[in-house]
Amino acid sequence: MIKSMTGYGKAEIASGVGRILVEIRSVNHRYGEVFVKLPRTFMQFENDVRKCVAERLKRGKIEVFIQQEGGGGSGAMPMLNIPLAKAYYEVFNGIKEALGLEEPVSLQLIASQKDVLVAGEGESISDSLKSELIAAVKEAVDSLDAMRLREGTTLMDDLRKRRNALSSLINSVAKRAPLAVADSFTRLKERVGLLAGESGVDEGRMVQEIAVLADRCDITEELVRFGSHLQQFDETLRHDEPVGRKLDFLMQELNREVNTIGSKANDAEIASIVVELKAELEKIREQVQNIE
Repeated sequence: MIKSMTGYGKAEIASGVGRILVEIRSVNHRYGEVFVKLPRTFMQFENDVRKCVAERLKRGKIEVFIQQEGGGGSGAMPMLNIPLAKAYYEVFNGIKEALGLEEPVSLQLIASQKDVLVAGEGESISDSLKSELIAAVKEAVDSLDAMRLREGTTLMDDLRKRRNALSSLINSVAKRAPLAVADSFTRLKERVGLLAGESGVDEGRMVQEIAVLADRCDITEELVRFGSHLQQFDETLRHDEPVGRKLDFLMQELNREVNTIGSKANDAEIASIVVELKAELEKIREQVQNIE
């Protein structure tokens, strides 16, 4: 079953450091790119989050937003950033001397500065936090993947409908092709007859010329290849793995065959059908751009 590349997913779980909120959104992209934005608490797990997402979502520009709300948990222990505390002390002490103040620089003042005291985790707490974070990420990916699958089902229905339209149009071309050669023969004979006048037309030479014309206008190979590409298109739609790139390639091949048919078939009716084929192929190509 094909999947769309666009979607949105969200998950929220309780953890030892409060609630973890994960939001994921994806849009069309030629390749698979994962961007992660997360708070300092989870910075050490950025690569783990990216790997978790990339294993499930193969194509698209994927953005992961992680938030932490609330605090706490009994396992988190405060840790002192000694170098930063010393730096604050020296700064405040310099201010005190510059202003001629007598009041000493207090421990409370130093400890209240940002990042002097941080929540630290032991190894077991860190492992637990990682497990909780990845669980939230997987849940959000599941939510996004479900949306991509629903949109993929809609895309599948539209692609099959348009594929049937292609089949009907190319069948019309195949039916018209022999008649187009016969019409060309008739027109050629009439024109040569008018030019030849009373001297008449050499039927043998005429047959030779029409044989050359028929060979030049023959589109049998293009029709066979077009049918083969349609069959591959059908088979690809039944695959479970990402198929967007293969479908895009098949669209290029189908369009190439149609262009060749249009240039070889010297017939107004076929030319009109070719225009319809190109229009339908362009609509399919636009849809394929959104398939994983």
